[in-house]
Amino acid sequence: MSVGEEIRTEQGKPQQSLGTAAARNLATTTKSAPQMQEISSRWLLRTLPWVNVQGGTYRVNRRLTYAVGDGRITFVKTGDRVEVIPAELGELPALRAFEDDEVLAELAQRCRQREIAAGEIIASFGSQSDEVYLLAHGRVEKVGTGPYGDDQVLAVLADGAYFGDAALLSEDAIWEYTARADTACTVLTLSRQDVQQVAERADSLRAHLQQQRSVPQQQTNKYGEKEVALAAGHSGEPDIPHTFVDYEARPREYELSIAQTVLRIHTRVADLYNQPMNQTEQQLRLTVEALKERQEHELVNNREFGLLHNCEYDQRLQPHDGVPGPDDMDELLSRRRGTKMFLAHPRAIAAFGRELNKRGLVPETIDIGGNRIPTWRGVPIYPCNKIPVTPERTSSIIAMRLGEEDQGVVGLRQAGIPDEIEPSLSVRFMGINEQAVIKYLVTAYYSAAVLVPDALGVLENVEIGRWR
Repeated sequence: MSVGEEIRTEQGKPQQSLGTAAARNLATTTKSAPQMQEISSRWLLRTLPWVNVQGGTYRVNRRLTYAVGDGRITFVKTGDRVEVIPAELGELPALRAFEDDEVLAELAQRCRQREIAAGEIIASFGSQSDEVYLLAHGRVEKVGTGPYGDDQVLAVLADGAYFGDAALLSEDAIWEYTARADTACTVLTLSRQDVQQVAERADSLRAHLQQQRSVPQQQTNKYGEKEVALAAGHSGEPDIPHTFVDYEARPREYELSIAQTVLRIHTRVADLYNQPMNQTEQQLRLTVEALKERQEHELVNNREFGLLHNCEYDQRLQPHDGVPGPDDMDELLSRRRGTKMFLAHPRAIAAFGRELNKRGLVPETIDIGGNRIPTWRGVPIYPCNKIPVTPERTSSIIAMRLGEEDQGVVGLRQAGIPDEIEPSLSVRFMGINEQAVIKYLVTAYYSAAVLVPDALGVLENVEIGRWR
């Protein structure tokens, strides 16, 4: 600006005082700490009871159980064609523990794909059963007759389920219920005739099926555990039964999983730019937050120990109307004693709230750490955005009993590790390299264990995008 030239405002008038742009050069700027959108409430990490695991391994000892397999069959979809993974046929009771891969591959090739319309009757009560159905996609209702002759829905099956498997071992098998498609379904069928044709040429399959037919049924309780022989209500001097409680010979062991990263900070930044906030502290704080978010994600989704993948098949429920309703939540509660928490995606909680609104119900809320948490039957429903939402806009709701004393779900960690800043979370100095960059190794160790199967239940495939 030349001498004598006046500064003018936007309106063209001469400026009469110091402008804000120039004044900021002399002012001290007030700054916030670095913010991070990824940070969530992480209720699972906050509410899960943690067990200190020395040696990095936690062994869950249980009574001997004769039920094996997860009861869920996995498929591969290529375009419109659906195929069953051959090894997954071992989930069928008739083929359980059968390990001839070539024979299983041939049986998988003989499976025929069928598309079934919503409302179609797949099998009728009392009719001859000659094939097993593998449900690749859709929802099927098992319908039986109630005590007064009316139809009752006994169960709802969804992706990965099977039904009619008794036909593979018995020529006299009949349908004990009516199977009705609740939605459009894609199923694969495997007939008894195809299995017999393969067995005629494969000695291994023929011997396996004969063994399955001849093995006496093991006496078990309703949980599949070896029954303890007892006598009750007797009088006189009868012989008292002898018994013992057997244990699993190879109990499951959980090894602590790990999440790590190497944080790098240049010494020039750490030395010169530490006011008013310490750069190293802020970098570590945000890194630890990201590590905890990943830790909670793994506790929910990890295929080895994650909650969604470690729920037993008979503890997985399907919503009767697709959307999560009060009746479905009651059914989920009824499957276990002492449920301490629900865990659901916020959109699933909103869908449940819409169902309550339609019925004129208002859920109670409780105060937990200054937060109002909705409840159902007194059990808090915690939000967890780590539970996935599928492209079809479906999700899951998890119910858990917690703690070792109640034979529930527990978190696993090891406290007292070197350079620990929180239990089982450490920050270790790794030195300074030739480029003057400081390195810190940030590590978290964790896992989760389900002590008995009914401690964990999942309401699957709940629709969260339906508005009506």
